[in-house]
Amino acid sequence: MRSTKQIARQISLEALKSIDIAATMERKLQFEGSRLVLPDTTIDLARFSRVLVIAIGKASHAMARGLAAILPNQISPTGVVVAPTSPAAALPDFEYFLAGHPLPNADSWRAGEVVLHLLRTCDERTLAFFLLSGGGSALFELPLNPDMTLEDVRAVHRALVTCGAPIDAMNTVRRHLSAVKGGRLAVAAGPAAKITIAATDVPVGKEAALASGPTLPDPTTIADVERIFAQYELRKRFPATLLRWLDAGRLPETPKSQDPAFTNSHFLLLLGMEDLFHAAHHAAEAHGYLSCCDNSTDDWGVEKAADNLLSLLEEWKRSNPGQRVALIADGELSSPVTGSGIGGRNSAFALACVEKIAGQKITVLSVGTDGIDGNSPAAGAVADGETLARAKALGLDPAAAFRQSDAYSFFARLDDAIVTGPTGNNLRDLRLLLAE
Repeated sequence: MRSTKQIARQISLEALKSIDIAATMERKLQFEGSRLVLPDTTIDLARFSRVLVIAIGKASHAMARGLAAILPNQISPTGVVVAPTSPAAALPDFEYFLAGHPLPNADSWRAGEVVLHLLRTCDERTLAFFLLSGGGSALFELPLNPDMTLEDVRAVHRALVTCGAPIDAMNTVRRHLSAVKGGRLAVAAGPAAKITIAATDVPVGKEAALASGPTLPDPTTIADVERIFAQYELRKRFPATLLRWLDAGRLPETPKSQDPAFTNSHFLLLLGMEDLFHAAHHAAEAHGYLSCCDNSTDDWGVEKAADNLLSLLEEWKRSNPGQRVALIADGELSSPVTGSGIGGRNSAFALACVEKIAGQKITVLSVGTDGIDGNSPAAGAVADGETLARAKALGLDPAAAFRQSDAYSFFARLDDAIVTGPTGNNLRDLRLLLAE
């Protein structure tokens, strides 16, 4: 008989497999001959002499292939794909960059230079598709400050991902410091028609945070950036090259909605939170769990989120006596790095639950839908009511592992780390809480 941990793993795998980018793109992007029908407009591709595709993020390969497959036969796109993995098969007339995540690498920088050059050659007869997915903030980068080196840029990203700030705050800073974020790609493309298609790992209504919003107006300001600097003491973590530039007053404001670059610009959400919830809910119910979805803990700290979600699970169980129940949550939690261990926010969430669920018939699973959790080789981890006793038998201390930011090592010793490898997708993190 399968354990509840095995069932939780199966539910998560089934949910991820059901979110197919190419099939979703074929369903949501409707063509009538050469005319692309979008929710807010119809665009005739036949009137353009050039179709350019810029794909940025962890789902870039699937998104680029999916779009190429449904474009009318007479359209021959050229483009750039920026991803953390190599393509299984390269598209003709596309240039590929093997970029870095969670820290930018040399290809991240080169991709920024190449894309800016391409966009600056656009005219009124150019149609530019921007295919954006999670991870783009690190994978694609070029600083506004011309004196900064790649190592300086990496230091900035390292400071942001370890300071404990929520993703929205991190991306507010990134948008302002980057030459390729915060709407600046739309400005670079000038009079071209622009279509942004997104598979998003950011909260609903905050689409400008996806890949730090390279093609969307930035709703935040320099004042927001300065507040974030102060709140998370970021100036202590930033390289001197950046501090000198900031202190000289050289930080410009990002493009806003009234900028003419956004006049002929369109946005389509391809995949988001509801798609992930639907897939996970369907999979959990198929395994016999009465399920409900909750995203109230988005951007919370892992320990606070653990307490809240376990409380909601208990209420759901009391409301449905005699039934197996599941609470499904999404979103990205805040997990400040306080030690030198190996792990990420998903394994940290599972670790935060270990002592809270000890001895109970509860199973908790948390995974990144991209297959990557922090600096670990895992997507996340799973724990149940027996995890604490098993850990103690091996001499493992969950509280010490949490303080050392070493959740992956803890769960790897128990064979409860979840390793999927890169999934080629990236929506929000997925958390499953099951009660028997």
